[in-house]
Amino acid sequence: MQPATIFIVDDHPLVRRGFHQLVAGERDLSVCCEAGSVAEALEHLTRYKPDLAIVDISLPDGNGLELIKRMRARAPQMRVLVASMHDEDLLAERALRAGAMGYINKQEAAERVIGAIRQILQGRIYASERVAERLLSRVADNGEDIQRSPVQFLSNRELEVFDLIGRGLSTGDIAERLHLSVKTIETYRANIKKKLRLKSAAELSRSAIQWSLEGH
Repeated sequence: MQPATIFIVDDHPLVRRGFHQLVAGERDLSVCCEAGSVAEALEHLTRYKPDLAIVDISLPDGNGLELIKRMRARAPQMRVLVASMHDEDLLAERALRAGAMGYINKQEAAERVIGAIRQILQGRIYASERVAERLLSRVADNGEDIQRSPVQFLSNRELEVFDLIGRGLSTGDIAERLHLSVKTIETYRANIKKKLRLKSAAELSRSAIQWSLEGH
């Protein structure tokens, strides 16, 4: 029986190497390709047709959530596991809605990634007990949001802009990166400040930098 092929998408070479070594140690799994950006990921996807992709949320040329949607549209049979340093309370549900079948924190990945991969390849959702309990609680509460952080109120696009602010990009740089107008990015910045109850651009920058540092 041919081993399942795994695609690793992460902009940190050491992280990719770590996942590669973990997967390579399993007889039923094999790494078929790696990518460090959205553009590279989409290019490799067509060429290698992997069974499962491990995808980071923060990539240098785009957002992992949007990448997942594009990958799933091009390869609907491929399954996706998200691996991120960001708070799973914030991103796990977003990842599942984007088309992923699992979410794992990079701090726990060494211990759990192989089990998560196998579970997803069997067609089952992988989530930590904490995330599973949270999702079930939402169902029990008729879908009402149980928010723990104001950042959870941000839309996926606002979260992407917030992340890029935290990486030190200017409004113009963000507009160019996302192929949007400067005015649109300014609107996103204003919405983010309002939702996070921040009073100034300086507070927004500090908050974004702190969030970015905690997530990488």
